[in-house]
Amino acid sequence: MLGVVFGPIWFGIIIVMTVELGLIHPPVGMNVFVIKSVVKDVSFTTIFNGVLPFVATDIVRLVILIAFPIIARYLPGRMH
Repeated sequence: MLGVVFGPIWFGIIIVMTVELGLIHPPVGMNVFVIKSVVKDVSFTTIFNGVLPFVATDIVRLVILIAFPIIARYLPGRMH
């Protein structure tokens, strides 16, 4: 039964969301360093403060998809 709920589509979506979160979340935050290299007069603190709402919403979205995996499979299930 768990294989039906937690399938490869769900796993792929969770992996992509986790990698996306890792690109904007400190301490790695590769996207933040790219922004800093483009806009040199803005501090890292300002950039990370601007990213925090996106980190929060990504974490909420990740928790919802882990709690209710059927949401991630709804649209792919309607495509046949």
